[in-house]
Amino acid sequence: MATTTTKRDTGRRAELVRLGVAILTEKGFYNFSLDELVALAGVPKGSFHYYFNNKDAYAIEVIQAYGDYFVKKLDTHLTNTTLSPMERIKAFTEDAARGMQRHKFKRGCLVGNLSQELAALDENFRNALLNVLGEWRSRIRECLDEGKRVGEIREDADTTALARYFWNAWEGAVMCSKLEKSRQPLDDASAAFLAHLACPNSRKIPAAG
Repeated sequence: MATTTTKRDTGRRAELVRLGVAILTEKGFYNFSLDELVALAGVPKGSFHYYFNNKDAYAIEVIQAYGDYFVKKLDTHLTNTTLSPMERIKAFTEDAARGMQRHKFKRGCLVGNLSQELAALDENFRNALLNVLGEWRSRIRECLDEGKRVGEIREDADTTALARYFWNAWEGAVMCSKLEKSRQPLDDASAAFLAHLACPNSRKIPAAG
């Protein structure tokens, strides 16, 4: 019986985190309530407090879960050796743009959303968001480093700075796509980034669509 209860409790906790990823990605931290969350999960409000000390602690765990999910998405594209390094980045941005379209541009990036709301107010949130962003930057940097080794991008490229720039530009594009309800800002950011990197004699990366 204890094993069954533990499995059920673990499943409920995981479901609350999963729902939090969806809600915070769309609404942000201050625009959702615990009442909304437990109603969607179909559990009593007391169940939330059984698993999480408070809303802040819950949000930290949701940030970490979103970070883990997104690293897997990045790795799916950025470690795909059937594509060249720059084609992998293009594949990721195309997949992300399709994802925003699928959700009718209502969902953006949870890290981007919460960075605007919380990073200046709470050091715990700031550190959690920075840790996630650091993982994403390292994935792009590793792909760019491979691009240098195979001669696909310029030898003098500062891949650490470029990885930071990619995410700065991409998060801004995500915000604009939500505002405009269009994938065009994402396509523009992707195209501009890849064009900036390309060596004159490198193979041209196919356009979206």
